[in-house]
Amino acid sequence: MISKAIALNNIKSLTDVELIAKAISGREDGFEELVRRYQRPITNYVFRMLNDYDASLDVTQEVFIKVYNSLSRYSSEYKFSTWLYRIAHNAAIDYIRRRSPNQQSIETENKDGAYQLQIESPNPTPEQERERSEWRTEIEAVVKCLPSVYRELILLRHAQDMSYDEIAEITNLPLGTVKNRLFRAREMMREIFIERGFTGL
Repeated sequence: MISKAIALNNIKSLTDVELIAKAISGREDGFEELVRRYQRPITNYVFRMLNDYDASLDVTQEVFIKVYNSLSRYSSEYKFSTWLYRIAHNAAIDYIRRRSPNQQSIETENKDGAYQLQIESPNPTPEQERERSEWRTEIEAVVKCLPSVYRELILLRHAQDMSYDEIAEITNLPLGTVKNRLFRAREMMREIFIERGFTGL
């Protein structure tokens, strides 16, 4: 029992790349640990793209099957999480296209992407927790109003805290396009907030 606990602690201390090597060599616990680390954030990311819990579970399962079957093609010069999110991105987009085959792509805006929309209260006190919760709910509702190509970039940038470069790699978009679309997404959010009666944004 003790040796099993030690083995479990050892596997948890390994890097993603080390776990991948174990999985490729046939050690199932290597891949199981990767799933344990990333299943929740990937499910959350896919759910927020699709707004469908059951579909997000199916797509997430599909993502990890693809990851398992593609491990031998993974290159350690890239972060595993970036590679994983790219697979999740593609799977979610494929699902959206299957569900909405007539959806058109969105053209980029001619902006530099430097503008940042402040969507969090700067220095919250304990008394502001209820307001913060309501505000987060409002933000999520506004994000859901965005077209999927914009919604995904906002989620990657603000919910997953990805850099512009990581987002470009995950979505296979040019860096400038990522910045342009994020700028446009924030402008769209600002317009929706104003329509909902929020000012000073």
